Parts: sequence; structure tokens; C-alpha cells
Amino acid sequence: MNDADIAQRLERTNELLQRMLVEVAKTPSTHAIFVDAGYVYASAGLLVAGTEDRRAFDLDAEGLIEAFIDTARTIFADSRLLRVYWYDGARRRIHTPEQQSIAELPDVKVRLGNLNANNQQKGVDSLIRSDLESLARHRAISDAALVGGDEDLVSAVEAAQGYGARVHLWGIEAAEGGNQAEPLLWEVDSQRVFDLDFWRPYITRRPVTTYENEGEPPPSRDEARFMGAQIAATWLAERGTDVMAELLPGHPYLPGPVDQDLLMEAERRLSRSLRGHAVLRRALRDGFWQQLQSRF
Repeated sequence: MNDADIAQRLERTNELLQRMLVEVAKTPSTHAIFVDAGYVYASAGLLVAGTEDRRAFDLDAEGLIEAFIDTARTIFADSRLLRVYWYDGARRRIHTPEQQSIAELPDVKVRLGNLNANNQQKGVDSLIRSDLESLARHRAISDAALVGGDEDLVSAVEAAQGYGARVHLWGIEAAEGGNQAEPLLWEVDSQRVFDLDFWRPYITRRPVTTYENEGEPPPSRDEARFMGAQIAATWLAERGTDVMAELLPGHPYLPGPVDQDLLMEAERRLSRSLRGHAVLRRALRDGFWQQLQSRF
């Protein structure tokens, strides 16, 4: 091959590269928003409503998602939205009515991990990593806005960055201390924190339930114990023995969220508050444990 042939091939290669660069320049950038709903409910609930218990307040998820989309549109001005990914937990990965309504929103994909007996999410971080890595690997996104704070998300960030995507961490103003892991803060490409004023329109504290028979005599200890056993039997049927068996190593103590569930369910069935009756609440737990242990 002579010098003329080499020069001709180089020129042809340069032309192909130029065409490719032109096509790349024409291709719009794409971004996606990844929301860890557990982080949102816990941190924003504590900031606005003073509690991490999502049953104590209502979240306007549709309005919040629209606000996230508007924010991303401002930050990524020359980019188009792929979609919003909403990650949450649900028992047996079955959508709750609230999660179903979120899934029906345009440009939103709900992804569900499991929810154990302690109301803790399982598998959500791995879902986020899988989606982030897959979208980055296939060049489906150039930027990812990640709303979360768990240190386990570091691997998801690293995976996406390894394929050239930039990851931007969005957080929630901490009611006290911090609510995002430092290793996560170190790893991302940029950070943004949404303050109390941003969150106030989307969180509304639910009114405290009052009952018509508050003035009547409270139930007896035996009635409270029986109620605890009934609830345990119902949960065994609904949640499954494997899930409920996870509680046994903690006997005689129930995890906070489960204890709260038990109390609220008992109050609903009895149509009265047990908040001022420590003896009855102990009897309630005793009945719950007695029924649970009898099944294992």
C-alpha cells in the first residue's frame, strides 16, 4: 500500500468521524429522575409533619413529581425527560391504592421492592442500581437526578458513572443532623437540597382520630389481650408466616412500626384510643405474642 492509498483511507476515516460527530451533536441529551420514596416519606415527613410515620400525613405525590420535573427542566435545559422512576416498598410487591395512582401518572414508572414485617423496604436499592446502570450502559440517559440518601446507593452511582452518565444527588433539608450518607455525597457529580418551603405544599398532617365512645369505660385486660391475638391471627393470614416469623427473635419487643400498626389496628377495631392506657397496651402485646408463638 502506497502513501496515496494511506492518505485516501485516512481522509475517508476523517469524513466518517465528522459525520458521526454531527449526528451525535444532533441527538438531544436525556435525563431521568430516580426517587427513593422511603427516603422522601421519612425525611420530608419529619421535616414538615414532625414524624417519619407515613400514616400520620398525606403526600401529594403528583404535585411533588411535577415539581421535580420542573426543576429538572430548569437544570437540564437542553435535555429531554425520559421518565420519573418511583421506588417504594409493598407487601408481596402488590401495589397499594396510592402506589397505583402514582403508577398511572404520565412519564412515571413505579418500581416496588418488598416490605418486611418491620415495615422496612427490601430490594429497593438494588432496583435503583439495576435501572441506573442499565440506562447508562445503553446511553439512554446522560444525566440522572437521584432523590435519596442511603449509603447503599453509592454502588448505583458508581455503576452509572462508569458508563459516562452524570449523577446529581437531590436531598431534603434535615430536621436535625443529616439524612444523606457522606460516602454518597462524595461520589455524586453535584448536590442540591430542597428546603422546608419547597416541601410544605406537598405534605399535610392528618387530623388525630377521635372516637364517639371515649367517655365509656375502657376494655378489660382480657379483652385487650384477646384483641392482640386476633390481630396476630389476621396478620399471619395476610402477611404470611415467613414475614411474621421475622419478629420472633425480637421477643418480647416489637419493632416501632409494627407496634404502631398493632396499636392503630386495635384502636380501629375497638373504636377507642388506647394511648393513655399503658396496662392495656401491654396486654395487647401479650396477646399478640401469645398467638404468634403458638404458630411456630
